[in-house]
Amino acid sequence: MQQPPKSPDQQPADDAHDPVPHCYRHPDRETGIRCTRCDKPICTDCMVSASVGFQCPDCVRGGSGTGHAPTANQPRNIVGSAVRGGDPRLVTKILLGINLLVFALTWIPDTGQRVVDELLLVGAWPPPPYLVSHGVAAGEWYRLFTSVFLHQEIWHIAFNMLSLWWLGGPLEAALGRARFTALYLVSGLAGSALTYAVTAPGSGSLGASGAIFGLFGATAVLMKRMKYDMRPVLALLVINLIITFGVPGISWTAHIGGLVAGVLLALGLVYAPRDRRALVQAGTFGLVFVAVLVTVLVRTATLVS
Repeated sequence: MQQPPKSPDQQPADDAHDPVPHCYRHPDRETGIRCTRCDKPICTDCMVSASVGFQCPDCVRGGSGTGHAPTANQPRNIVGSAVRGGDPRLVTKILLGINLLVFALTWIPDTGQRVVDELLLVGAWPPPPYLVSHGVAAGEWYRLFTSVFLHQEIWHIAFNMLSLWWLGGPLEAALGRARFTALYLVSGLAGSALTYAVTAPGSGSLGASGAIFGLFGATAVLMKRMKYDMRPVLALLVINLIITFGVPGISWTAHIGGLVAGVLLALGLVYAPRDRRALVQAGTFGLVFVAVLVTVLVRTATLVS
């Protein structure tokens, strides 16, 4: 006689030791699909389409009938952050707006060039051994951040913003606003830090490409974690890498630095064990940020010595 499906309260907190996950509502059915909110395995009869992935019936109902307190039933996404209402692309739209605003400022006569000069990523100018008058080596560390929002060419900002819109919305919905924002900014800083570390002191760099490549890396990790078909995003990533190394004038350092940071941060976000999720996630971001900081400090020491 077939046993009735177990309730969510009877399910183990983590089925990582089960080599073949089974639907939590239909234990006789094997499945590779998981709820994007609570991470429980669900079969095709139980999955409910969501903006990103699928959700289980309990999370769709808001966790009613599970016997837990209301706060315990608050839906959470795959990285553990609470699922909230409102615009799922809010941060993505804000980032788009900032980039477009800065781009518009660069086109104002007599003002645009000053905006570029102040926000551009420059290691040191004039280059050593002369006196460093401005640049990151002169203490203008803000350039590592501001250059991520600076573009001058229409094709450059158009490509980056289209990529941000395509990648940012699903990632923001999957990771939550705070984690998505941190991923974007730290990836951008990592790209700037690698560029600062290996390029000539007086050369300039700008653009959101480091942050965008961080989103590419995070998307690949997330799709792997959710057992989605990775071929489309990997193909697009390969095409972008070919362009990165094949077209003169593109800062490959920003792309690679952002990509590596995005992959590492996403690994810490989506594979953190539940019982130490917050600690592992915070630690991952902390380690990547420390690596960025050390890179900048070492490069600065070589330029001012």
